[in-house]
Amino acid sequence: MLKQNIKFILFLFLILQGCISPQANSNNRATILEQPQEEETLSSQIAKTTITSAINNKQTFGNFIRGIHLSAWVSGSKKYRESIMDLFDNTELNAAVIDIKEYEGYVYINGIKSVNSYNLYEPAIPDIEQYISQLKEKGIYTIARIVVFRDNTMPRKKPGLAVKNPDGTIWTDRRNVAWLDPYNKEAWQYNLQIAQKAADIGFDEIQFDYIRFPSDGNTKNCRYSKPHSSTEASKALVGFLKEAGRQLKPKGTKISIDVFGLTTTANDDLGIGQKIVEMTECSDYVSPMVYPSHYGKWNYGIEEPNKEPYKIVYCSIEGSLKRIPKEKLRPWLQDFSLGYKYGKNEVRAQMQACYDNKVGSWLLWNPRCVYTKDALKNKDEEHFYLESDHPTPQMLKTANSKVDIKK
Repeated sequence: MLKQNIKFILFLFLILQGCISPQANSNNRATILEQPQEEETLSSQIAKTTITSAINNKQTFGNFIRGIHLSAWVSGSKKYRESIMDLFDNTELNAAVIDIKEYEGYVYINGIKSVNSYNLYEPAIPDIEQYISQLKEKGIYTIARIVVFRDNTMPRKKPGLAVKNPDGTIWTDRRNVAWLDPYNKEAWQYNLQIAQKAADIGFDEIQFDYIRFPSDGNTKNCRYSKPHSSTEASKALVGFLKEAGRQLKPKGTKISIDVFGLTTTANDDLGIGQKIVEMTECSDYVSPMVYPSHYGKWNYGIEEPNKEPYKIVYCSIEGSLKRIPKEKLRPWLQDFSLGYKYGKNEVRAQMQACYDNKVGSWLLWNPRCVYTKDALKNKDEEHFYLESDHPTPQMLKTANSKVDIKK
């Protein structure tokens, strides 16, 4: 009993220090809204990356999804496939998120008329149907990741689909990347043709990333095909998801979305059109990118979020559960280093933050597709996500210790 009380007090102190610090400033938007990328394109580097081949761990996952991001170039390499298959065979991992279209704009599946007519097919995974079948034979849940509106190629091929400058030239973000106009329904259909083809070749789920408006660069110069406002931006993204459901649901394909981490607690659209409640209603799963390295100083009252992976993820997940169904929540967790070294303890701390909120599903992101072997559980290890050493949020409430996140 004494030991449990000590743990309870320590945990309560942790939450109070992190989530409701008097210096909290949840309006701090000095944050990163992009998926972590390397400075050079993945297509030029990833084939040289060595995948960690001995990730020793996997546990009974029931209905939970525990997945990893795999680039097209890694997925297409027979050398790396062996390491990946060994990883799936011997760890708790049971899902693969495979890039089908990245922000460069090239598409990694063939047979799409609009893609082939502009020579945008890239044969990074030439035998993709066979590979998907192999994964399914091993019971791996397959997710096709499609970067939707951030697209550096199609807007240049077909400027009528692009976000423009006031003078009519193509607008680009701080990395000189062009964007498709999220209001343009032809741009919608272009991405949905790719999604339909991915569903037809066997993917269980389509995951839409960069389903948002531009955020980085001189966004004041952005000109769209219709008058732009926060309300209209949100309606456009929801409209895209509704149309995706209309086209994909008859195929039995699930739909998921990636959203910025602060959408879990923000009351506005963060200037990018993303409102998590409305978007989740049109999706089967939602994956907030709760990477601690992507939060600004004093977000959730935490001075250095990157050094506090447990507290950041805990506050983010707790906030999201006040707004969206738990069964739809499947966060992206950080398994990479950006300004602060991440290893086993940091990755597991994020997982534990999910489990302490009764959320059993997660995805791991690493732009090089190299994952921390010691952070994953062996299939023979017992469940720990519902019986952790930490008190749950419900236990805290029962003890009349209110834990809340300032809006």
